[in-house]
Amino acid sequence: MSTGPGGVGQFTGVTTSAARLALATAADGVQGRVCPRPSFDDLYEDHFDLVWRTARRLGVPESAADDVVQDTFVVLHRRLGEYDGVTPMRRWLIGILTRVVSDHRRRYRRKESANVPHPEDSERALASSAPAPSAAAEQAESVRLLDALLAELDEDQRELLVLAQLEELTVPEIAELLGANVNTVYARLRSARREFDAAYARHRARVASTESRLP
Repeated sequence: MSTGPGGVGQFTGVTTSAARLALATAADGVQGRVCPRPSFDDLYEDHFDLVWRTARRLGVPESAADDVVQDTFVVLHRRLGEYDGVTPMRRWLIGILTRVVSDHRRRYRRKESANVPHPEDSERALASSAPAPSAAAEQAESVRLLDALLAELDEDQRELLVLAQLEELTVPEIAELLGANVNTVYARLRSARREFDAAYARHRARVASTESRLP
């Protein structure tokens, strides 16, 4: 299936009702403006849910999410004195989390099959940001679909889509976080979007096949 305008493809359509409701957070500052360094306690309070949700989206199983979140905040506490007050805190924290998740994957490579989140687990992880009751069913279905489609991608593709589409980082920002070449990230992101489109097309085909057999 071809991608839509700008190469985003089906990802934007699938995530509109899920990601915007479940993962959108307020901006942490204006790029280029030096902000006062927040306290660790305030950061923990304000960003715990963000770190938990993003870890789960990156494929960390619920059984390991507590450890990953704890390790992320341990690193944050140790490095808080390095914060320059210019980089948006949310982006800086996502960078720490991304590296912690990468370390987690290396340590638990033999248990890689357990790193695919179960849809029901993801719904529990997102419960703190649930929408109004009238929209809960729609969001839950979107979350289940998004998780199922992401689970069909490999780790690198999943990571790129989460960072670019859900966390809305730019490609240069992602390249900096991952220590990769910008052009390489662009190419891999296009490939990830194509794979996501293909997964979505398979899902639609299954739905159509099921509906065609209904009386």
